[in-house]
Amino acid sequence: MKRTIAVVAAIAFCAVCAVHAEYAVTPEGTWPKSWPKELEPLRKQSRTLVGPVVEYRHYAIPFTNREEFESAWPHLLKVNSKGAALRLVRAPNFFLGEHAKAGVVVHCPLLGQEGTTYLELVVDCDIVDLNRIPLPADTPIVDERFRDGQNK
Repeated sequence: MKRTIAVVAAIAFCAVCAVHAEYAVTPEGTWPKSWPKELEPLRKQSRTLVGPVVEYRHYAIPFTNREEFESAWPHLLKVNSKGAALRLVRAPNFFLGEHAKAGVVVHCPLLGQEGTTYLELVVDCDIVDLNRIPLPADTPIVDERFRDGQNK
């Protein structure tokens, strides 16, 4: 019985590791220097995920402080491509990690190619409160906060 449990646990562990192994993870934000300089202080608390399989870039920026988020929000909107949707989701979020309850994930096109950059806003109604931030009138909003299995 103990051996069966150990084998099942090992298989489950390997399956989880395989999912994360598809991404190259850097423990800081490695976004382009051309992004707004106001985002520079956020590099150290962020992480960069590149993948899966092809080199899409995802910059995960967790926030633990409402004032810090609200200060960064107008500058984060500047990196969203014109006409690109803003996705609203809830935690847990794969890109931010299981312990972050609020933040922004910037999804970028393939490395070295032109394409659409869009924002995924992880809303917790405390740090990221939609009643306290402006949402651009010309930006489509895709609200997935209440969709079943949204982050699985």
